[in-house]
Amino acid sequence: MAQKIKVIQWGLGAMGAGMARMLLEKEGIEIAGAIATNPIKIGKDLGEVLGLNVKTGVICSNDPGRVMTEAKADVLLLATSSFVPEVAPQIKTAVEHGLNVITIAEQLAYPWAAHPETADELDALARKHGVTVLGTGINPGFVLDVLILALTGTCINVSKIKGTRINDLSQFGTTVMRTQGVGTTPAEFEKGLADGTIVGHIGFDESIRLIAKTLGWRIDRVEQTREPIISSVYRETPFVKVQPGNVAGCRHTARAYRDGEVVIELVHPQQVRPEAEGVETGDYIEITGTPDIRMAIQPEIPGGTGTIAIAVNMIPRVIDAAPGLLTMSDLPVPSALLGDLAAMCRRK
Repeated sequence: MAQKIKVIQWGLGAMGAGMARMLLEKEGIEIAGAIATNPIKIGKDLGEVLGLNVKTGVICSNDPGRVMTEAKADVLLLATSSFVPEVAPQIKTAVEHGLNVITIAEQLAYPWAAHPETADELDALARKHGVTVLGTGINPGFVLDVLILALTGTCINVSKIKGTRINDLSQFGTTVMRTQGVGTTPAEFEKGLADGTIVGHIGFDESIRLIAKTLGWRIDRVEQTREPIISSVYRETPFVKVQPGNVAGCRHTARAYRDGEVVIELVHPQQVRPEAEGVETGDYIEITGTPDIRMAIQPEIPGGTGTIAIAVNMIPRVIDAAPGLLTMSDLPVPSALLGDLAAMCRRK
C-alpha cells in the first residue's frame, strides 16, 4: 500500500474549507495540518471548523512555520488571497520547508504577467528546494485558458479566440465579493475601481499571457473594461446582501491585440444569484481558425466547486512534476481522481 499523501490546508474560508472537506473524502490522502487566519477558528478541531460531526485530530493554528515543521507534509494547499504580493511570502515559507504548493491565487496562474521578478524568484527557490509551485482554479486555470488551449489542439490554424463565462458568484466568500464590488452602491463601485479596491475579475492578464505564450503569439497590448451589474431585486448569499439598486457583480471584458487586430477576447459578467433576474449561466468558447470551433456548456461549470476540485485533483500531478514554478499548460491534462491518490502518485 502506497504511503498516504500528507497535505496542509492554509486558509479556511469558503474555498479552503471546501478543499478540506474534499480531502477528507479522498482515499490515500490525509490532512496533516491546518492554518487559519480567522481568530474564531484558531485552536479548534478542523472538523468543528468545517461544520462536521467528527473530530479530525487536526487543530487549526495561526503559526505556519510550526505547522509546516511538525506536519512533515508533501504539499500545501493555499487559499488565502488572489494577489502575488500577498501570497508570495506564504509560498516562500512553504517552499523553504520542502513543500510543494498549489494555490488558487488567481495571479499565480501566470505570475509573469504582472509580477515577473517575483515569479522568477519563486521559480528559482522552488528549483533549489526540489519542489513544485502551481497556481490553478476554475478561472484562471481552466475555463478561459486551459480549456481553450486544449480545443486549439485540433486546429491547423487559429486567427481569433473569444471566451465568455457567465457565472454565479454565490459560492465564493468575502474576498471575492470585495474585489468584485458586490453589495456596493454604484458610486462606491466607481470609487473602488478608481482606488483599486474593486478590480473585477482577477486573471484576465494571466489567462491571455498563458494562451499567447502557449500558442506562440506576441501580444502588443491588452485593454480592459469593467462595468457594474446593477440589481433591480434583493439578492442574498451567506456572504453578502445586495439591495435593489446596488451592485450584484461586474461585467469585465479584456481584449488582446496582435498587429493591430483583436486576437483574444475574454468576457466575464459575473454576479451573485443571476437567476433572480432570469440570467442563465454558461461557458462559451469560439475559435476562428481551421476548423472553426464553437463550444457551449450550460449552465456554467460551478466556480466554487470547480476551483475546489481542480486544486485537490492536481495534487498528484504537482508532486510528480519537475521542480519550479509551473503553469497548468506545463502539466498533464487535469482529471477527476477517483481512486487512491497516493497510488496514482510516483513521487519525485
